[in-house]
Amino acid sequence: MAKVYFLFLAIISFFTNGIGAAVGEQQAAQVGLLRSFIDNFASISAKMEYFVFYKWEIAQGVEIRIVIAWLIIASVWFTIYMGFINLRGFKHAVELIQGKYINPDKNLGGKGEVSPFQALTAALSGTVGIGAIGGTAIAIGIGGMGAIFWIFMAGFFGMTMKFMECTLGVKYRNEYENGRVSGGPMYYISKGFAEYGYFMANLGKLFGMLYAIGIAIGALSIGNMFQSNQAYKQLNQVYTLMTDGPMTNGVANIGNLNPWLIGSIFGVIVFAVIIGGIKSIVKVTEKIVPFMAVLFLTFAVIVIIYNIKYIPQTFAEIFTGVFTAKGVAGGAVGCLMIAFQRAIFSNEAGIGSASVAHSAVKTEHPPTEGFVALLEPFFGTIIILFISALVIGTSQIADPSIRETLDLVRENAFNILNNPDYIPGSNGAGDIKGIVIASNAFERVFPWFPYPLAIAACLFAFSTMIAWAYYGLKGWTYVFGESMISEVSYKLLYCIFIVVGAVASLKSVLSFGDAMTYFICIPNIIAIYLLGPKVKREASIYFTKIKSGEIKKYS
Repeated sequence: MAKVYFLFLAIISFFTNGIGAAVGEQQAAQVGLLRSFIDNFASISAKMEYFVFYKWEIAQGVEIRIVIAWLIIASVWFTIYMGFINLRGFKHAVELIQGKYINPDKNLGGKGEVSPFQALTAALSGTVGIGAIGGTAIAIGIGGMGAIFWIFMAGFFGMTMKFMECTLGVKYRNEYENGRVSGGPMYYISKGFAEYGYFMANLGKLFGMLYAIGIAIGALSIGNMFQSNQAYKQLNQVYTLMTDGPMTNGVANIGNLNPWLIGSIFGVIVFAVIIGGIKSIVKVTEKIVPFMAVLFLTFAVIVIIYNIKYIPQTFAEIFTGVFTAKGVAGGAVGCLMIAFQRAIFSNEAGIGSASVAHSAVKTEHPPTEGFVALLEPFFGTIIILFISALVIGTSQIADPSIRETLDLVRENAFNILNNPDYIPGSNGAGDIKGIVIASNAFERVFPWFPYPLAIAACLFAFSTMIAWAYYGLKGWTYVFGESMISEVSYKLLYCIFIVVGAVASLKSVLSFGDAMTYFICIPNIIAIYLLGPKVKREASIYFTKIKSGEIKKYS
């Protein structure tokens, strides 16, 4: 209990350093109970960010983050190693979602708490959002039209990485007598490493603990504070437009809606959902995610049809840009890296977060959830991001002003990608500009689009917050235990920072949170390399059982 209380106060004290400018130093000091504990945290955060997002110059004028290269290489390698399981298993994945392998007499077999479809929607809700759509516009702006092709390929290879992570998540999860389960990379790292001897067991404990701490803290930033912050800004801008408030350069000024009120409303609603655990969360995500997807795709397809005469030219520019990428820093290589970076930050393949949600599924066979999980990058990246890219791609041909904006983004690529507000993963200033570009593309057909965009922003933010609450909670309980006090402590902490996110200036906080979140991909990928043969064996046994009829198809 004491260590939970201490860390609870330490985290509050750390984050209050980041909100002093927004709520006033006096108020921040009142809640900074352990400020002396983190006096030097700013320098630690900067060093952490430098280490995780270390840049390597691969071509003149192009620097890539090593962590991105680490994720790309792993995704491609495992796709080959698993014999393109993302293609071979796609039909089966769809059949699992449709319930064709569910025994009507046993319902869902095995221990667990949610259905495959519910787990899929929970994981998707944590990745698909306004930031991802805005990031697509930035990828096109900086990487050229060829970036659209590489976004597609990043989703394709990411499908295999999701299969690996989520198969391991189910295989090594903790199953309790009350029917609840806990899983994710921290569990398969510690348990999987223990199978290789004493030294590896201790290394696994260390890596597992690092992962758990990283996802618990990272959830408070990219999955929480950033979401409430951006949802508030979208609502406030629409409110200002509706009330004919002051404008600056065509953009509504911030400051009309009370951020404390908006943040508090979000916090209360999120708490009401997450207090019921994963079963309560998926009851929401299984309704919101399909609704958001259908709504967005409907608007997008209408825009593409409206721009249908520009589609041939769009595809010509895409395939020309793949290998030439004229005007893009670093040429084709630069285009590839920019697109993969955006796609990975969108689908989180290799980060391991989605395996936390998928570990909760009711199943007797670990590979079933691996197959279901490979649909995430397909829907979230190949469908949503690719369709978004076609909307922007056709619109920039039809409307010179949109092309000019994209050209401006390309000219200022260095400033956007290195702006203190541009936080990789949480999608800062760069993606805010990207949302404007995407919105302009839709407004050509739907002049009133800013209004549904604000609603969508709130729904995307809400669904992301409740999904990441579960991710962070499982990291927290891995460290502090599965007690009721431990769980409620984190849920309260999480909702407090939803309010803080709507109010605060988040530069340093998000910087550290992102660094922690993407740092955890290092032990996660190491674990997948080590445990890859076990995943391959599980998949082979599973396919054998299907062929023999032991695993039956019921409809």
